Amino acid sequence: MAKVDTSHMDAPRSRGSGTQTVYATLRHEILVMDLEPGSPLDEVRLSERFEMSRTPIREALLRLASEGLVTTLPNRNTVVTPIDFATLPTYFDALSLMYRVTTRAAASRRNPAAMQRVRTFQDAFAAAVEAQNAQAMIEANREFHVAIAEVAGNSYYTAFFARLLDEGRRILRFYYSTFDDRLPRQYVQEHEDIVAAVEAGNVDEADRLAVAHAKQIVRQIQEYIARDVNNALTLDRL
Repeated sequence: MAKVDTSHMDAPRSRGSGTQTVYATLRHEILVMDLEPGSPLDEVRLSERFEMSRTPIREALLRLASEGLVTTLPNRNTVVTPIDFATLPTYFDALSLMYRVTTRAAASRRNPAAMQRVRTFQDAFAAAVEAQNAQAMIEANREFHVAIAEVAGNSYYTAFFARLLDEGRRILRFYYSTFDDRLPRQYVQEHEDIVAAVEAGNVDEADRLAVAHAKQIVRQIQEYIARDVNNALTLDRL
């Protein structure tokens, strides 16, 4: 495994910076599926890769475990958390609720200045769809919905929704692959309609659009899983 470039880290690290570097790097690799579900995370090898002692490695793994991204097995080995397809119905329930709650609240607050940030991420999402860049789509989609949650003004909603969206990145990556990363323009238009309803302060329309948006995403992911049961079962056993 290639070592991380540490040429820019010649100066002594501040306390905790090593942990943050390992955490941020592994978290990104897990979410974009460079580290697949079930991949082993050996402390010794990670220590060699990052050229650090095992202490920051262990602390980073503990942070990732608190987010549900890594799992320590009974034999004390650590792996990237497998995707548990059996829990998806409850996950989808929570995700759909947060789409609805945050979009409604954003429309009720009607903050035009804050919506500029939402539009920035919508533009990035549209560009990623056009470029057929799956990772950029997933990232921009996440930031778009988190930005709407921020407009809603409840930090608890924002934090919970962000975590749900992060947990769903791996599922989205599988799902986008069924389109060969050619995501339908329908998704871009759905975002545009949501933005328009929020900007207009139309709470009922924002709610309707959020419900429809969540339902079609959930339905299509469920259909994907149903079509590819063997793949799902393989991932679940990792």
